[in-house]
Amino acid sequence: MALPISKVDFLIFMCLIGLGSAQLSSNFYATKCPNALSTIKSAVNSAVAKEARMGASLLRLHFHDCFVQGCDASVLLDDTSNFTGEKTAGPNANSIRGFEVIDTIKSQVESLCPGVVSCADILAVAARDSVVALGGASWNVLLGRRDSTTASLSSANSDLPAPFFNLSGLISAFSNKGFTTKELVTLSGAHTIGQAQCTAFRTRIYNESNIDPTYAKSLQANCPSVGGDTNLSPFDVTTPNKFDNAYYTNLRNKKGLLHSDQQLFNGVSTDSQVTAYSNNPATFNTDFGNAMIKMGNLSPLTGTSGQIRTNCRKTN
Repeated sequence: MALPISKVDFLIFMCLIGLGSAQLSSNFYATKCPNALSTIKSAVNSAVAKEARMGASLLRLHFHDCFVQGCDASVLLDDTSNFTGEKTAGPNANSIRGFEVIDTIKSQVESLCPGVVSCADILAVAARDSVVALGGASWNVLLGRRDSTTASLSSANSDLPAPFFNLSGLISAFSNKGFTTKELVTLSGAHTIGQAQCTAFRTRIYNESNIDPTYAKSLQANCPSVGGDTNLSPFDVTTPNKFDNAYYTNLRNKKGLLHSDQQLFNGVSTDSQVTAYSNNPATFNTDFGNAMIKMGNLSPLTGTSGQIRTNCRKTN
């Protein structure tokens, strides 16, 4: 026989179910802040028009956010005397950038709708808008993330894949976040835009054999064996500022910039996926959008968890 349950108990029960299964949705701000998305898009377009590299930087910020305790804007928190953020982690120090663009966007949406739009959602939308600004295909960003009050330097050091990783290390790093090997190859296509510092590829261009010799020589001109550590070279030597599938064609021609890039096409299981994307840009675009949606769904804070930061660099 069913036990009687009061109306209040029932409502509490339903609320708890709702909190436990809070979902992101594409129309989260439709009534709460209807101009939020167009405001973010305008700011991203303006930043990318000023400096094409910024598109890649904003895309990378979202990735480095989501891979460390979920898409919660923890990557944006500054260090203070009693708080250690993620900005000084090995994969981030003197490397991740675009914080000022996020600050600008945040102040614009705060003046529109104070305390409504999270920094984590700004990162997710800015990543998509950056890809579109550089000629890539769009995808439907799900929204409703909230911002963390914590960060993890140790997770940033352990969970983000490194440029010297072999294929097994890459597969493992992505598998730990729930991604298939195919999705690893898909998301690596983000390296169709952006640049890397000499320190990230010096060993490859002087010591590795699975690199086109002319390409290696051209890189050595800007990345000496000693010095010039922060000198930049584009990931995609063909169309450096266009979001396309040229990254995969470059890999087939042994023109991957990083050791980790060329690992995807090196007489290995992922060769066929690289070849498929190099032959079919439409498939790559579709798969990339789907993989980004999946990445944006990594452990978001929703409901009453976390907060909506007023300033993305610090907790309220």
